[in-house]
Amino acid sequence: MKAFLLAAGLGTRLRPVTDSLPKCMVSINDHPLLDIWLDEFERAGVDEVLINLHYLPDVVVAHLANRVRGPAVRTVFEPELLGSAGTLAANRQWVQNEEMFLACYADNLTSFELRTLIQAHGERQPLATLTAFHSDQPSTGGVLELAVDGLVTGFSEKPAQPVSDLVNAGMYAFHPAILDEIGSPLPQDIGCHLLPKLVGRAFAVPVECYFRDIGTLEAYQRVREEWPVPASR
Repeated sequence: MKAFLLAAGLGTRLRPVTDSLPKCMVSINDHPLLDIWLDEFERAGVDEVLINLHYLPDVVVAHLANRVRGPAVRTVFEPELLGSAGTLAANRQWVQNEEMFLACYADNLTSFELRTLIQAHGERQPLATLTAFHSDQPSTGGVLELAVDGLVTGFSEKPAQPVSDLVNAGMYAFHPAILDEIGSPLPQDIGCHLLPKLVGRAFAVPVECYFRDIGTLEAYQRVREEWPVPASR
């Protein structure tokens, strides 16, 4: 199984922490987010990971050179940001023959088991299986509406008046046919551009364990106090 780890963001809201570090290398109790994700990919049975890079890519490449375990990792440098969906489209040949592949944002911290997502996607085999968590600030994310069986019946990115508190958690299982849904020109984003096209054709699974978006200094300080937490195993 293959997985994209989307890690090309600039991390501007985390400065000065990210003055000399890309966001995926921010440390959580002496463990970079990057390693936490790669360890989870390994537990989930992922064999190969593609990491897109843009800001301070040499820091990530040097760190990966010292890893001696886990899935095989390749990096792709984006001189200009392609957007999260654009990264998938630009590397479609890497996954086009797969039954499914994963895509995850590297700046989230969670104890969610990716095996849960893989199993759910395998049982239904839809075009896409998303993840959703209950947020106390849903207007800051992509708000989902779900049917009883988990079918995505509505999606709105950062709405002023959210209709629910279920928010996109940025962990996806995709069928390669999803790549045909990604438009042009780039950049194209999964939340803004791709997910609205999948309403009625995608399912979602709940994230009922620890989940934080490490996007701000306040959030970063909070997770350093809270992590580690019991995993959902």
